[in-house]
Amino acid sequence: MSRLSKDIDSAFQGVGTKSGLEIWCVYNNQLVSIPKSSFGKFYSGNAYLVLSTVLPKIGSPLYDIHYWLGNDANEVDSVLASDKALELDAALGCCTVQYREVQGQETEKFLSYFKPCIIPVEGKYSPKAGLAGETYQVTLLSCKGDHVVRVKEVPFLRSSLNHDDVFILDTASKVFLFAGCNSSTQEKAKALEVVEYIKDNKHDGRCEVATIEDGKFSGDSDAGEFWSFFGGYAPIPKLSSSSTQEQTQTTCAQLFWIDTRGNLHPTGTGSLDKDVLEKNKCYMLDCYSGVFVWMGRNTSLTERKTSISSSEEFLRNEGRSTSTSLVLLTEGLENAKFRSLFNKWPQTVESSLYNEGREKVAAMFKQKGYDVEELPDEEDELPYANSQGTLKVWRVDGDEVSLLSIPDQTKLFSGDCYIVHYKYNYNEKTEHLLYLWIGCESIQEDRADAITNASAIVGSIKGESVLCHIYQGNEPSRFFPMFQSLVVFKGGLSRRYKVFLAEKADKVEEYDEKKASLFRVQGTSRRNMQAIQVNLAATSLNSSYSYILQYGASAFTWIGKLSSDSDHDVLDRMLYFLDTSCQPIYIREGNEPDTFWDLLGGKSEYPKEKEMRKQIEEPHLFTCSSSSGNVLPWFSYKLCLTYKWSMTLALLFRSTQGTVHVKEIYNFVQDDLTTEDVLLLDCQSEVYVWIGLNSNIKSKQEALTLGLKFLQMDIMEEGLTVRTPVYVVTEGHEPPFFTRFFDWVPEKANMHGNSFERKLASLKGKKTSTKRSGGSPWSSRSKDNASRGLQSRSVSSNRSERGVSPCSSEKLSSLSSAEDRTSSSNLTPVVKKLFSESLTVDPPSDGLARQESSSNSEISKENPLGGINCDLSSLESLAYSYEQLRVDSQEPVIDIDATRREAYLTKKEFEERFGMAKSDFYALPKWKQNKLKMSLHLF
Repeated sequence: MSRLSKDIDSAFQGVGTKSGLEIWCVYNNQLVSIPKSSFGKFYSGNAYLVLSTVLPKIGSPLYDIHYWLGNDANEVDSVLASDKALELDAALGCCTVQYREVQGQETEKFLSYFKPCIIPVEGKYSPKAGLAGETYQVTLLSCKGDHVVRVKEVPFLRSSLNHDDVFILDTASKVFLFAGCNSSTQEKAKALEVVEYIKDNKHDGRCEVATIEDGKFSGDSDAGEFWSFFGGYAPIPKLSSSSTQEQTQTTCAQLFWIDTRGNLHPTGTGSLDKDVLEKNKCYMLDCYSGVFVWMGRNTSLTERKTSISSSEEFLRNEGRSTSTSLVLLTEGLENAKFRSLFNKWPQTVESSLYNEGREKVAAMFKQKGYDVEELPDEEDELPYANSQGTLKVWRVDGDEVSLLSIPDQTKLFSGDCYIVHYKYNYNEKTEHLLYLWIGCESIQEDRADAITNASAIVGSIKGESVLCHIYQGNEPSRFFPMFQSLVVFKGGLSRRYKVFLAEKADKVEEYDEKKASLFRVQGTSRRNMQAIQVNLAATSLNSSYSYILQYGASAFTWIGKLSSDSDHDVLDRMLYFLDTSCQPIYIREGNEPDTFWDLLGGKSEYPKEKEMRKQIEEPHLFTCSSSSGNVLPWFSYKLCLTYKWSMTLALLFRSTQGTVHVKEIYNFVQDDLTTEDVLLLDCQSEVYVWIGLNSNIKSKQEALTLGLKFLQMDIMEEGLTVRTPVYVVTEGHEPPFFTRFFDWVPEKANMHGNSFERKLASLKGKKTSTKRSGGSPWSSRSKDNASRGLQSRSVSSNRSERGVSPCSSEKLSSLSSAEDRTSSSNLTPVVKKLFSESLTVDPPSDGLARQESSSNSEISKENPLGGINCDLSSLESLAYSYEQLRVDSQEPVIDIDATRREAYLTKKEFEERFGMAKSDFYALPKWKQNKLKMSLHLF
């Protein structure tokens, strides 16, 4: 909500309440609001103010303010625009980032707001603009840029043309695009978007479009017509290469503090540290090609205006280029470019914004009469998470990969590496997900071999696959539903791990069924639950989870105070999945017996605060290009920001292909995924490397290496680690969890031709084929190597048929249809005799894993004993009194199933004790059943 005072313009009333742009023009010393129909039209004789508002689903609004100065704008209007930008910042609560924009040198972030471009207009803005004359003015425009395009009107002369740029000649009846022979395919494609914009907005869609290639005009009528406007064809002179080169400045950044009179004072510190910045002062950080003005939270509006004026005067006195950027930052809102120039800028994660938002929504529901204790976290619902895919799991052991059997593929070891292949149908097409799972205790050599083996399997798969590199403990949410139930044990089976274990056997913990083991239980439902073995110590506990402590033939289940009802349900299910034949002892946090602590080596402190999800910012998209030449030293990363970055983030690091440049694409859309590019989508919790079909990267292993290097640099200063999941996605085979970040149009995916040919076909109304390729563009090159590699590895082919399974295992299938089915071998003699004729166990089948229950009840009412088909009248014939069935009874009953004491109560006494019928009781979740039985001393 905006905050207005007498010092703030009334034009800012109600600003920033909706996502999108708001634009004002300085006209007669005041702000005039510009209608949306005129967005992107800027007069060179004026100054403008632009507000961009983003309202994320989680967290506070994001505001960016730009004041745009036309080349012919007078000084009074320019100063007023700068002052009004500060007033707008104050109206929005001093939580914006401000940019100065100069005509012709605009930042790419500013240009990205206007699709496809802005076209500056000569003259001055007037709210009462008259009608255009009858004579159509022929104009010549130059276009530069591959993802954002800079459009500038140039003199209508032959000498304006060159071989490096793309030009648009706009005439009354036809729009010509002239592509210089040295221009890139992407530049020509973006220029076509400008042509389409001109056609639709200046010609009402009624004009012809012609494309002219530099040097190819023989026999082309369009080329002849184009050159006729210039008096006939004549060769275009070549530009001097020196004219386009820019000098690299390596001057170190200098920090000045600004007093209330606008005087600059050097801080005198050799290195930059955040502690130097004081809350009651303003500072200027000079990086030569860019200048930052940092304003403390306790500074006044007047002090901020003075500091900006001083910085602009500093640039004029220094004779800096008009391309020198000026960015205004308020304390607490520093961007990545600014933070990276300081030594060890502290990482601050403000998850409280997310938590406060959840609390406010919950309070709002309560005011309307709904009893809301806790809002559930949003789950990432995926179209393929319906158990209809098939799963294969390989364990990596050096050069060998072994295909696991169905029972073994849901049991992973933290000392090993695995390759997980999940095949599923989506939009009537078969898709492949290939995960490379790295155990947290695995050997480094095994990790390297796992990448090589995964690349070989990628080449052997028929059809394109998505490759993902993940570390144990950092798995994406969509990984676990493929297994449905998964157990991760400590230890490993690979040869290298066994050697490591032999050397440090006394210091390494591994799973041993004869010794005590502690498992953290997590998950959301019966189709998504995991038991992860953790260190056998009290410090491994967390109040937000439930745990299973196994010791010999016994087990404790520990329920954290902050765990939810769904956690308790998953806990009961995982007990059966772990094949615990013993009677578990249920304990709640705070009521632990001494035996429990003794098994954990004694009491100790552990996390007792609610684990909250980290606030996720908006994703960022980067282009990735490589060039040969000298590679800058590793320490020069921070100096890269002084390397003429023009407000785009550039990263240079060592690569086998030379220097690699990473540049951000702001306000990205699907059309920014150009087929010639390799792009990186940074979502903080995971990173995607998108490979265009016509890019220069020809293997997924190359792309994966690129993604891992991107993680190491963490250029957005957001706390990325090398353990962040990295996906490698190929054009035309984008999975739904990637396309959700775009307004996705499937017809655009994997069209034939380069980006220019696709755009031209679309512009001229031709249908471009969207048929997807049958395999990878590099399949022909990699298949031979992959097949040879697989033949040299001992893949357990004799188990290949058994290794292909639906995502549910045999164990889970039986649990899904009969939640608490009791094995006949574990029944007491009386129960065996009673159930001998009715005990049935259905064999698992593919169909079983795919069926959805017709009822939401955890246990079928028709089968009240949780999977044991029996005659209730037979049970009542063996009925006992409540006093006899209590666990603390003085006269205990023998030869009964001790886990189901309540089943031996008569119907009448059952309803008296439990307050419900048996069928209703057995329809409850298992944890609720146990809770009721514990309260009645029957458990």
